[in-house]
Amino acid sequence: MNEKRRMPTPALAQACELASDHGLEQHGLSNFGQIYWNLPAPALVEEAVFRGEGVITQGGPLAVHTGEHTARAAKDKFIVKEPSSEEDVNWGEYNTPIEQEKFEKLFNRMRSYLQGRDLFVQDCYVGNEPKYRMPIRVITEDAWQNMFAQNMFILPKREAYKSHNPQFTIIAAPGFRADPELDGVRSETAIMLDFSKRLAIVCNSAYGGEIKKTFFTILNYLLPLQGVMSMHCSANVGKDGDVALFFGLSGTGKTSLSADKNRALIGDDEHGWWDGGVFNYEGGCYAKVIRLSAEHEPEIYACTRKFNTILENVVYDTVTRVVDLDDDSLTENTRASYPLTSIDNVVEGRMTKTHPKNVIFLACDASGVLPPISRLSPDQAQYHFISGYTSKVGGTEKGAGTDPKATFSACFGAPFMVLHPFKYADLLSTMMDKHRARCWLVNTGWSGGPFGAGERISIHYTRALLNAALEGKLDNVDYRTDKVFGFEVPMDCPGVPKEILDPANTWSDQDAYWKRYDDLAAKYIENFKKYEDGCSAEVKAAGPKRLLE
Repeated sequence: MNEKRRMPTPALAQACELASDHGLEQHGLSNFGQIYWNLPAPALVEEAVFRGEGVITQGGPLAVHTGEHTARAAKDKFIVKEPSSEEDVNWGEYNTPIEQEKFEKLFNRMRSYLQGRDLFVQDCYVGNEPKYRMPIRVITEDAWQNMFAQNMFILPKREAYKSHNPQFTIIAAPGFRADPELDGVRSETAIMLDFSKRLAIVCNSAYGGEIKKTFFTILNYLLPLQGVMSMHCSANVGKDGDVALFFGLSGTGKTSLSADKNRALIGDDEHGWWDGGVFNYEGGCYAKVIRLSAEHEPEIYACTRKFNTILENVVYDTVTRVVDLDDDSLTENTRASYPLTSIDNVVEGRMTKTHPKNVIFLACDASGVLPPISRLSPDQAQYHFISGYTSKVGGTEKGAGTDPKATFSACFGAPFMVLHPFKYADLLSTMMDKHRARCWLVNTGWSGGPFGAGERISIHYTRALLNAALEGKLDNVDYRTDKVFGFEVPMDCPGVPKEILDPANTWSDQDAYWKRYDDLAAKYIENFKKYEDGCSAEVKAAGPKRLLE
């Protein structure tokens, strides 16, 4: 029953048809209303609409509003400090410790809150490579969040639900609020992980990205300890089996640039690279859709008109139910969650036995001074990977605002990296060296001036540059050595005006350009001081050189 209406809900008769023999009591949960086990997407949509969680928009997507949180609450994430993981975790800004006793108290209060309420359970997997696949469980207060988990992760076959025994579980209760004074947290929102209990909880946030990124954080801890390079990147593969990896923060182009009609998509966000190839952790995509266009991103745009898609905080006409992807009145960080089966050109099994030939770092440069593409040496690749320079774009984290802000995010995903950045950098360097992968730094940000003065680099030019790099068309062109960063910049590229390849040519004030470029170099140098002690002399020397000291 629905505790609010005390009347049968649409899926009540099928609620336990796909229940696991490993029940919720193993998580210390009991005394609920109705538990809905592993409902299919149509049933979850019916439940969500029945419960007033969302509406169906034109074409079939379910539109929901996540309330106060329209982005990740990165500063509210905690990891329980306990003996099994304490020595491995890189404690600091993104891995805030909390005592196990406080976690237990908060969890006990959450369990009390959930008593008498309906719950939705989704049993699934993370990791498409069978050797590293992990059974997981997502328990949610809302039907639509359970559908989100179904979209994003990997579903068992029907006959496997009964025996599904999760190795890690997350409980998401948006209606439950933490008490900062009582729980030792900074706000009423808390995302907590306990590696010893294999349990994570999300309090007071309905933003779907918290569920997705919590499991990514978990894998970023577990898999590198097994020798797997865990990566915040998208990945696709060409007709000849050449894999390309696209590293970058949310909003910098990972999803858009990897969705290429000429290359098959492996995944848009989270991958592992091991000796057997590359595999996607997930079964779906979580694309930023603000101002998305059918012309520039046709594959993703089509998904915003399909059933099985969840639209988070996308504005729609309440009468016609037509969505408006240009409206940012709720948030700049509008999202679409959809299964990879909604995309036509996807690699079967979401994994490949071939290895990357090209590794691309996507830097959304809000200062407008970086070249649109540069080729990095192995030492420069390590330097830029550890630095992780880019901009936070459009409210992807709470408090980030709508204007892009220059930032350094180690490994192009610092909020999700549990181990020290050196661990990931060493693994990436080893794999790139073993498989002779080339590395490119691509600026998806501004040219002709900084944000507010210049213009965002055309995605047409960015695609042309990437295609040229991936197809080997930049192998035999002339290069110049950048006098600030020392990387190589092509002087010619098919389909791209020559003047764009040298960003200094796009600025009307040359003195202003070089001053801004020198300022960026200074920021790099200052940021890298945090990592110098663990780096070789060669990697330290691969950084920029000041011009105006």
